[in-house]
Amino acid sequence: MLPFTVAVLVPLWIARRYSVEPSLGSGAPGWALQVAGLGLLALGLVFFTASLRRFATEGHGTLAPWDPPLELVVRGPYRYVRNPMISGVALVLFGESLVLLSVAHAGWAACFLALNLIYIPLVEEPQLKRRFGAAYLEYCRHVPRVVPRLRAWLPGGLR
Repeated sequence: MLPFTVAVLVPLWIARRYSVEPSLGSGAPGWALQVAGLGLLALGLVFFTASLRRFATEGHGTLAPWDPPLELVVRGPYRYVRNPMISGVALVLFGESLVLLSVAHAGWAACFLALNLIYIPLVEEPQLKRRFGAAYLEYCRHVPRVVPRLRAWLPGGLR
């Protein structure tokens, strides 16, 4: 429910509040931004859905705090970035801002990212360190928090 609220409901509210209407950009620069936005949207959706699927199949849990994964997930998109769901949602939000050519939507995307850059290390990561211990610390040493690495990390057991 939270990703839907963040990526759909809030952007709809912003569009109504600031009278943002979908339209084609004026000329090649506007079109290029919108095409780039579509690419970010697609990449964000891939990251989000792939990570959600991994949570269910490998982690045996969900993104809901009351049903977290029971196992540490380090495959799929998690080999590139520790928080692919957040990265995916952020990409979707920035993609929306480019497709709509909307500064208000870009502001929302930046706020979402900033809030998560504060929340994740202060709240989420200490909980994961307690739950998964040394395996999580090793994972953190190799995989960045939000900006994906270019090559996948392969944990010792996957080489």
